[in-house]
Amino acid sequence: MKSLLFVLLITLCYSGYNLLIKVSMSHAESTITSPILATICLQVSALMVSIAYLLTTGRTSVSIPDLPFGAYAWAIGAGICIGIAEILYFYLFRGFEGETLIQASTAIPMVIGGTILITILVSVFLFRESLSHAQWFGVALAFVGMAVLAFNPG
Repeated sequence: MKSLLFVLLITLCYSGYNLLIKVSMSHAESTITSPILATICLQVSALMVSIAYLLTTGRTSVSIPDLPFGAYAWAIGAGICIGIAEILYFYLFRGFEGETLIQASTAIPMVIGGTILITILVSVFLFRESLSHAQWFGVALAFVGMAVLAFNPG
């Protein structure tokens, strides 16, 4: 039950993340040079949340040996991926001069759906996790849904 509550909370937080980037860039013109300062504000606020969490856990110091090197290295890789994604997200929702602004109702499901599909494929073929036939059917439905969004953006 605790895992399900965490999934719900994570989903709500990621929804807020996606939608608040859209709202942030709705205040920017497509002619601005770069939304990098908004991206940095996002990253600094995320760092502040992590530091606040660390301080409230009662730990007085961080010991590097707490996790093996690989855990830190892969976390850095994940940070690089999310940093690049955030920068691109801000550009996407800022819009591009001469193009129609993409709607959040199209872009966010496509990004999240694409993330789900890639994660499932990597999990199955690289991590050797298994899916039932019903789950593969769900993956196919998600792919069809993304195609509908991509080719009929409303």
